[in-house]
Amino acid sequence: MAGLTAAAVAVVAFLAYQASANAPDSVAAPSTSASASASAKPSAKKPAPEVDPLTVPAGSGSGLRVVYALKERRVWLVGEDGKASRTFKVVPSSVSPTPGSYAVFSRTGSVTGSDGVPIEHVVRFTEVDDTVIGFSAAQDGSLPTPDPTLKTGGVRMTRADADAMWSFATVAVKVVVVR
Repeated sequence: MAGLTAAAVAVVAFLAYQASANAPDSVAAPSTSASASASAKPSAKKPAPEVDPLTVPAGSGSGLRVVYALKERRVWLVGEDGKASRTFKVVPSSVSPTPGSYAVFSRTGSVTGSDGVPIEHVVRFTEVDDTVIGFSAAQDGSLPTPDPTLKTGGVRMTRADADAMWSFATVAVKVVVVR
């Protein structure tokens, strides 16, 4: 009798396995980990919708311009149509410009930065307390955090991003700094 019972249990277990393996997701029972996490976080917020990184910050003006967002540590190269052709992260300088509208006033192909690092594709757009602020790339490709004890104005980016900035931001191009 025990053999028959064991065989019947084995057949029922096999049929149950087959049924669960072939059941559509819409009728499959939730896993215990899913129901445990759902009950542990009843007020969990939905994830924020993804924002296109090329979306230009609101309030950054119109027309051809460079937009530099201080908090995001990001730059957008914006065409006449108001659409960004490129965006990238930057490493801010130890001295930051105040939000506002500026214009590129000088450019230099290569020079030694105020931090002693050889830099290239320097695009300058303002001055704060005798410190010139501009975009550039270290010739060695490094992106170190600036020494907060030094007054430096170089907003650093990768060499590829600096190449794009150099081609885009000629003298008199507007640079808009936002928070």
